[in-house]
Order: sequence, then C-alpha cells, then structure tokens
Amino acid sequence: MKTRKKDTRWLAMLALLVAIEIFLNATGIGLLPLPLIKGTTLHIPVIVGAVLLGPMAGGILGGVFGLCSMWTNSVAPSVLSFAFSPVLAETAAGAVKTIWIALGCRILIGVVSGWLWIALKKLRVSDLIALPVVGVAGALVNTGLVMGSIYVLLSPEYAAAKNIAMEAVLGAIMGVVGANGVPEAVAAAVLVTAIGKALLHVTGSMGLTARVPGPQR
Repeated sequence: MKTRKKDTRWLAMLALLVAIEIFLNATGIGLLPLPLIKGTTLHIPVIVGAVLLGPMAGGILGGVFGLCSMWTNSVAPSVLSFAFSPVLAETAAGAVKTIWIALGCRILIGVVSGWLWIALKKLRVSDLIALPVVGVAGALVNTGLVMGSIYVLLSPEYAAAKNIAMEAVLGAIMGVVGANGVPEAVAAAVLVTAIGKALLHVTGSMGLTARVPGPQR
C-alpha cells in the first residue's frame, strides 16, 4: 500500500513538472528567440525534477523538453531550426541527427543531473552546494551536448546558415556556448537552488526525493 501511494505521488509530481514544461513552451517563456539560436528555460524543470524524483524522471522531463524543442522549431523556425526539427531535414540521416540533438541530448540533461545529485548526496554534500552544482552541470550538459553535436554532425549546414567558412565553425559555436551557455548556467544555478530548496522538504517528507539519507553538513 505504501509503495502504491509513493508511486502515485511520484507520478503526480512528475505530471506537474511536465505540465510546467508544456506551459513554459506554450507561452514562449521556454524557448526565447535569439539572433541565431533559441535560448531556453526548459532545462530548469528537467534539472529540478531529476533532483526531486531521480534520473528516470529527469530523463522523461528531458524528453518532454526535446519534444517541445522539435515542435517549436518546426512551427516557428529560426536560422538554426534545421538542427532541431526532423521536419526541416532534407534527408533521413539528417532527421536522425536532429532527433539526437533535440531529444537525445535533452534526455541526458535529466539523467546526468539525477545521478550527479545522488553522487553528491552520497558524499554528504550540503544541499546549498549540491543544488547549484547540479544546476550548472545540467545547463552545461544541455549547451555542450547540443552545440557539440551540431559541430560534429552538422558543421556544413551550420556554416551555410551563418554564411561562414568551415574553418570558422568551431569558433562560432564556442561563441554561442559563451553567449548562451554561461547565462543559462548561472540562471540554472540560481533557480534550481531556490526552487529545489523550497521543494526538497516536501518531496522528502513524501519519500520521493532522490537523495541519500544522512546528516547534512
């Protein structure tokens, strides 16, 4: 009976976080149009969910993030939407690449964040340190994997989109990482700490939090 109640609460919390992600995407807050690529806040519920509910929930929420990204880039394309929408891909191989970039990379945000949180709690790292560390790590996984995958898989298309030489692609991508990735990591550190700290005692009392019991330092 206790296990069934815990599962129901876990599913309810997961559904709430999914609803928040869909709301952020539907209102335009989740993916913000920038000159070349869409900035995002959709990684925040993914990281928070991974902390509260574990890596599997984080992976599911990352999948929702990825699906939202594919939808938005398909219906409201920007310069780089070809990298996130299988609809805009010219070949089947290109579609597979976009699915990895938009969906696979985002699933890994939640998986990595969830396992990192568990590892930090096993080391008895305090919440006020562990939360911003996981927030920054999750944001960097998003930026690093997405932009790294674009460089490895879609460099010619990226060069054409920016009208630059192939030799300049790496520098341009690193510029995006610095311009987008750093602010997103800082925002994740602040928001994941604030939201996570507020919710940890709630999910912990419900037996849902992905943490290792023990004294905090």
